[in-house]
Amino acid sequence: MKTALWQAPALAALAVLIALGANHWRSDGITLVGAWSVDARFADAAGDSLVIGLEEAERLFHQNAALFVDARPQSQYADGHIRGALSLPWQAVDRYFIELVDQLEGARTLITYCDGESCDLSHELALFLKERGLENVRVLVNGWTVWQQAGLPLQMGE
Repeated sequence: MKTALWQAPALAALAVLIALGANHWRSDGITLVGAWSVDARFADAAGDSLVIGLEEAERLFHQNAALFVDARPQSQYADGHIRGALSLPWQAVDRYFIELVDQLEGARTLITYCDGESCDLSHELALFLKERGLENVRVLVNGWTVWQQAGLPLQMGE
């Protein structure tokens, strides 16, 4: 019994060391410590942050230098959205993209948004747009909430 009491933890420690060693030397090893900052979470394939701050987004809005794109479902967009924003719901992006491509291509800056700090719809939409050749695409993290809280222009309905 005494032997089993020290052998079990020793075997577990040995297994952990072997797993860490194998992971370290593999070319496709799992990252043990990741970057969880907003900039790191909302980055493109090259690792460049897509995040735009509220102040810069507001400045571009007032200069008519950006087109806002709402990634939320159509029903949430109809309940309220950033004034002038286009609805491009991530769940139906293929269908809506064809209808909106001309407007999207004409914009100098595209700013995607959804609602909630953990909402990835805007990030997924931004990556989709970049993959389609649109270059200046940014993400306003927690966009709908921060826009409302700042008292910036809203629009209800479609």
